[in-house]
Amino acid sequence: MDIKELIERMTIEEKAEQLTQVNSSLLNKKSIADITGPLSGLGLTFNQISGIGSTLNFSRVSDVIEIQENHLKIDQNSIPLLFMQDVIHGCCTVYPIPLAMGAAFSPELIKECAAMAARECVENGINVVFSPMVDMVRDARWGRVAESTGEDVYLNSLYAKAQVEGYHTQNVAVCVKHFAAYGAAEAGRDYNTVDMSEITLREYYLPAYKAALDAGADMVMTSFNLLNGVPAAANKKLVKGILRDEWGFDGVVISDYASFDEMMVHGIAENGFECAYKAMEATGDIEMVSLNYIRYLKELVESGKINMEQVNKAVERVLVLKQKLGLFDDPYINTKPKKKTLCKEHRAIAEKAAVKSAVLLKNDGVLPLSDSFKKIAVIGPFADTGDIIGAWHCYGNTNDAITVAAGIRSLLTAAEVHVEEGVGFEIGAQVDSKKLKAAVKLAKESEAVILAIGEPSSDSGEGTSKLNLDLSDGQYELLKAVVAANKNTTVLLFSGRPLTIKRFIDIAPAVLLMWHPGTEGGTAAAKLLFGRYSPEGKLPMSFPMSVGQCPIYYNRYNTGRPRTNNDIRSPYTSSYIDGSNLSLFPFGYGLSYTQFQYSEIKLSNNRLNDGDKITVSVKVKNVGKRSGVETVQLYIQDLVASVARPLRGLKGFKKVSLAPGESQTVEFAVDSEMLEFYNEDIIKSAEKGKFRAFVGTDSDTQNYAEFELV
Repeated sequence: MDIKELIERMTIEEKAEQLTQVNSSLLNKKSIADITGPLSGLGLTFNQISGIGSTLNFSRVSDVIEIQENHLKIDQNSIPLLFMQDVIHGCCTVYPIPLAMGAAFSPELIKECAAMAARECVENGINVVFSPMVDMVRDARWGRVAESTGEDVYLNSLYAKAQVEGYHTQNVAVCVKHFAAYGAAEAGRDYNTVDMSEITLREYYLPAYKAALDAGADMVMTSFNLLNGVPAAANKKLVKGILRDEWGFDGVVISDYASFDEMMVHGIAENGFECAYKAMEATGDIEMVSLNYIRYLKELVESGKINMEQVNKAVERVLVLKQKLGLFDDPYINTKPKKKTLCKEHRAIAEKAAVKSAVLLKNDGVLPLSDSFKKIAVIGPFADTGDIIGAWHCYGNTNDAITVAAGIRSLLTAAEVHVEEGVGFEIGAQVDSKKLKAAVKLAKESEAVILAIGEPSSDSGEGTSKLNLDLSDGQYELLKAVVAANKNTTVLLFSGRPLTIKRFIDIAPAVLLMWHPGTEGGTAAAKLLFGRYSPEGKLPMSFPMSVGQCPIYYNRYNTGRPRTNNDIRSPYTSSYIDGSNLSLFPFGYGLSYTQFQYSEIKLSNNRLNDGDKITVSVKVKNVGKRSGVETVQLYIQDLVASVARPLRGLKGFKKVSLAPGESQTVEFAVDSEMLEFYNEDIIKSAEKGKFRAFVGTDSDTQNYAEFELV
């Protein structure tokens, strides 16, 4: 297929169609049969979208085949459709939400999970996944933190690369999103304004997108937000300047859902003609759902506002992707079932991911539970529900999910496992007195209680920003009553974001954070609770004490008046008069069923020459009675620089598996590249001076040694 020759034959109207994506509901057989006049609400006839370039939000592989067949009968150029879908954490077999995957501190694991998802994509007609979402997040009020891998630029960049590599193991193209800085939405309110310095943008928010592109991401989706006053889809400095010219990206750029139209709402375009013009000038290729390219591209060319070369280049990028995916040779290439969907192998991967992403927040000696227990109570709104798979679960079905109660029953076949809901998980849910009495009675009669509480999957994802990050009063009432009835109670916490759970941490004897763990969440929970595995997850995002601290993150800057003692109110310092500056649980935090002891740090040299390396080492010993896995974390602080630097930043981590009494020396190589940052002239370099290397179990570690870059 000669792409340039094909483009020369196409009319401007056909080119505009290739640059437009519509919902599949407009293209299915029923729509074709029913539409005789203008498309409802769109002011277009079906013939005007007969050569449409791509579609999204289709339901089954049979729909894909039917839509493609009908499309090719009508399209004059026989150009196949691209089928794109939101595959965020699994296609049919759902693994934990991305934020949970961040807690595993394992790019290798998310690569394996993405490859699993890709194998199911190619059975379900999906050519392009709208994933990974690599927006860095610092504000738990934003519902889409569930779709990110957390608050750290280094960790997010590793995960971005790994996910692209995983999807690319199959014939699936990758669309990284949302470019750019969508995760910094003001006040944690979805779609809200982002205004930040170029240093902050380049230092923290852009690297993960760049990592995805360096790994070969095929597409980029622009974000909804304003960035420094300009919507991303129209942001020429961002898209053409940084993405195209500076980074050299020549793949497809697609808008987010109807965001071309939103330029008018933002107030930077008066009408659809201006929306199309500004998007094309920014080198946007595909318009998702809104129809400004179809309506106005011809007029824009005829008026001289844009030239045909711009249009042809955009169309070429789209057609090259279709050719790369093999669609011209076989339009139905990803519609051939291989019986991988929800197979045993995929369920095992989902279970492993759920186990490794769970974070033990507290344990007063309750966990792990004994296999000898004969009567076990599973209480709470998440005790026996499949609503633990998380938001954006694509074709994942709650009916396919293993519930907590089912997981325990499967593991302990000889035990009696009884369930009481107690209360719903809705924000305003109140305890029904009968349900509460039944729950308390069951707790008293049981040897152990698993209290499954938290927030539902529907509280996370797009459009789910929150003012209140606490659990409902009803769930607290249930918690207090159950713990009073049976001290051998463990809280299983389900969540798509960090929560303000200080008061329940003070009540619960043990808390195991499961996040929204996916299809095998109940299996993983049971095996963790009963000691088949020791928890090893580490928080990829700080848990605030209070919602008033948001946004809160570990790699913060000092002020000129830092609060030096978080237990005592310090007048005229950068602090709150009614509480601590510190998070409830810091980035990197996570307990185990054993304990790890760190030695003092040793440096191979306390002077680092530019171009050389020094070794930072520490001995880690398992001083507990069980085997366990520890994630050893390296942070570095630049003590004096030309611009202020954060108190510390993650620069490396390594996992060690240790038997009781076993120790291991963990080493990190530090070079000058790890010390680089952007100065006020937006030049990235490392500056000579003193640094501290911290090594420990989380970002609050005070175990450090100093060295100097000379």
